[in-house]
Amino acid sequence: MEEENKYYDDLDYQKVEDSNEKKRKIRGVLKEVFEWVICIIIAYVLYLNINYFIGAVSRVKLTSMYPTAAEGEMVVLQRPTIFNHTLERGEIVTFESPMDVKFYVDQQDNYPVAQYEVYTGITKFLHDFIGVGKVSYIKRVIAIPGDHIFISEDGSVYINDEKIEEDYIREPFTAREGEYYDLIVPEGTVFVMGDNRADSRDSRYFGCVPISKINGYVKCRIWPLNKIGGLD
Repeated sequence: MEEENKYYDDLDYQKVEDSNEKKRKIRGVLKEVFEWVICIIIAYVLYLNINYFIGAVSRVKLTSMYPTAAEGEMVVLQRPTIFNHTLERGEIVTFESPMDVKFYVDQQDNYPVAQYEVYTGITKFLHDFIGVGKVSYIKRVIAIPGDHIFISEDGSVYINDEKIEEDYIREPFTAREGEYYDLIVPEGTVFVMGDNRADSRDSRYFGCVPISKINGYVKCRIWPLNKIGGLD
């Protein structure tokens, strides 16, 4: 009788050991999964901070800057968040796409400035920091604050009454399209156009871009490999 009880006690003990071993394995798997999740979260937070404050690699998705930057090419952006500097004519930048409407900051002086939707609270965080719903354009700065820009009927571009040479554009002239072809660039904004003027929706249509909406200075191209280098 004692031998029979010992057998059942040993059997119960083995079941307990097996159960504990399964629990240890489950806890080990859960711990590993938790550690991976934490690593992924930390990596994503680091990526967001680097992308927002320092720079990023971006793919050109449209043809508005052709032939300077073709669709599908990849460029390196430097963020203005901590690398802010004075914009110069001819500089290539990326900026948040404006609303497709006309807006005048000062209707009396008829100064055209692109209009943007206003975000607040968590929506502003998601839009500005994470980039939810944000679309960016890549264009060239043609005129800076205080410049008088004029596009003549023959397609010539004048800055402060002086004709500028634009060897970088695809067409031999700039189409005089849209609403804005004769204006003084307001303070805190720039006048931008794409190098592929016939296929570029730019300041001729939506007005001058607030410098605060510029989200990247294009530093160089890294793809394709045979075109690595700066963009002129």
